[in-house]
Amino acid sequence: MKTASFFARWFPHPLVSAIAGLSWLMLGYSLDAGSILMALILAVFIPRLVHPFIARTPNIDWLPAVKLFFVVLWDIIVCNIQIAKLVLGPTHKLHPKWFRVPLETQHEEVNTLLAMIITTTPGTVSAGIDQDRGDILVHALSAEDAEAEIQSIKKRYEKPLMQIFEIGRASCRERVSSPV
Repeated sequence: MKTASFFARWFPHPLVSAIAGLSWLMLGYSLDAGSILMALILAVFIPRLVHPFIARTPNIDWLPAVKLFFVVLWDIIVCNIQIAKLVLGPTHKLHPKWFRVPLETQHEEVNTLLAMIITTTPGTVSAGIDQDRGDILVHALSAEDAEAEIQSIKKRYEKPLMQIFEIGRASCRERVSSPV
């Protein structure tokens, strides 16, 4: 049985350690000895406490991840402006719609992150992932063309997520892609 190194035992999740320690220092806005000592204590013990609940991060391709981050950030900014105009404008311009986005994979991280991205983008709300059916039920505040919205979600979010996790398309099952 292989024993873990000193570093791996004391810092099972180095990124969580760095975030915990730096967050303490930034929140305290101080670099005195007491703040640094507390940051080190938090950097050691918080990751050890949450270690059983955090699975190792899968291998991901970071370049598409960074690109997707900026795409989502841009979409959030643009959609906020568009939704504000729609909500403050005449109601006849609103076209609320439910539609299903067929999933290309059964990869849980990809599908969960896709649903989260849909939820964070103003004007759309993910109602739920249906793994058995292979789709995500989405409510859009205003969507004249559901098929165009589906293709946009797949192109802008799902395809990059699949690149990030380096997975291919799962074409082994039939999907129902008709609107609800």
